[in-house]
Amino acid sequence: MTVVDWVLYLLECKNGAFYAGITNNLEQRYAAHIAGKGARYTRANPPLRILATKSYPDRSEASKAEAQLKQLPRHKKLDFFNGQHE
Repeated sequence: MTVVDWVLYLLECKNGAFYAGITNNLEQRYAAHIAGKGARYTRANPPLRILATKSYPDRSEASKAEAQLKQLPRHKKLDFFNGQHE
């Protein structure tokens, strides 16, 4: 059985906002966002680029990290990926 890491990712959207999500296939998920088939938010505000990613061993850990990230103010979101969120 192949071990699949889960990834927390942060996108920069066309409107300047950040969008955070988790996936176990970043390439496929990003392609879905670009194609307008991802989350409702990114359908209305298409992503420009992936700003940051961080791997987690399972979905549970990735979900917990996503929840923590979403609680942070915008100016601290990138720091989260550099381990500076404490």
